[in-house]
Amino acid sequence: MRDLYIDTPQALHPFCQQLRHSAWIAVDTEFIRERTYYPQLCLIQIADEHQVACIDPLALQDLEPLWVVLNDSAITKVLHSASQDLEIFFHQQGRVPTPVFDTQIAAALLGHGEQIGYAALVSALLGVELDKSQTRTDWSQRPLDHAQLVYAADDVRFLRPVYEKQVAELERLGRLGWLNNDLETLCDPERYQSKPSEMWRRIRSHHQLRPMQLAALRALAGWREEQAMALNKPRKWIIGDDVLLELARHMPSDLNGLQRIRSLEANTLKRQGEKLLSLIRAAQSEPRDTWPHVRVHRRISAEQEALLDALMAVVRLCGVEHGISPQSLASRKELEQWVLDEQDIPLLHGWRAALAGRQVQALRQGDARLAVQDGKLCLAKE
Repeated sequence: MRDLYIDTPQALHPFCQQLRHSAWIAVDTEFIRERTYYPQLCLIQIADEHQVACIDPLALQDLEPLWVVLNDSAITKVLHSASQDLEIFFHQQGRVPTPVFDTQIAAALLGHGEQIGYAALVSALLGVELDKSQTRTDWSQRPLDHAQLVYAADDVRFLRPVYEKQVAELERLGRLGWLNNDLETLCDPERYQSKPSEMWRRIRSHHQLRPMQLAALRALAGWREEQAMALNKPRKWIIGDDVLLELARHMPSDLNGLQRIRSLEANTLKRQGEKLLSLIRAAQSEPRDTWPHVRVHRRISAEQEALLDALMAVVRLCGVEHGISPQSLASRKELEQWVLDEQDIPLLHGWRAALAGRQVQALRQGDARLAVQDGKLCLAKE
């Protein structure tokens, strides 16, 4: 395959015209986000059956010809672990390219585990060991040297045969359609939209706070998110999670109280002190019935633990039977949520329900039992 480096409109336009004739293309991106809120797109790699291209978005002011290709519903975009790439495309153009095929999701259906890395998958399916020396490279630096470009191109060069092998095997097993629900969820724009009012849920230990404190945390975390988005700076550069948690826990009423908050930097106190106090006061004045609540995690009883062991055994049996990693069907944590709180879990839907969910439900409802036959554990109907 011929490798291209595209950094001019004159090269981009004919390449994109060629892609319009493809039924599917392999896609990957290189980006950095250590110093920004939004990921900074540094390179886009695309392969069809004839050539591989590394497209330089830092040199190209207009990527519209490429967006037209990525948004063409007649072209399947093949990616590995696609969520971060799709997030970038969403923020770049306000939409998620469809349709998409994620080789990591497909790998789970073919017994490779739930989150196998690209290099490991290439090794398993193609017997090729990829160079990992550029994993920590700064993709924003120019010029990119030969080793960097080869490394980037390989991310789509081998994605093509991986995709072809996976599709052939999924079709042989009658599992290709099983991917549809997972891929539709992956391409849902809601997944990539920032929701400042919900960011408090991502702060560790928030469940330790009382409802009024949670209201303060919600206001503070929402304000921080909006600031980070507006300034395109990492959240922690605005104010750290630990500081937000302490502010919500103590809810200081004046600057003297703010000064007693550990880790609150002097510059932040000086520039944003009054704003932080106003957010806390506003949260305190909210009606009680609008305060957030979190589900208190109940301790699992010995009887429930035994039931959980049995349910997990069924998941493992189903995984072995169908050649799929049990973790791809359901995790122990998910089953615990179901046992404790009747929470909806992926096991109860789609292909997971067909392979294991119904059997697990049958055991829990008493319509099946675990038995030992010929020295092997099995699930028997009542």
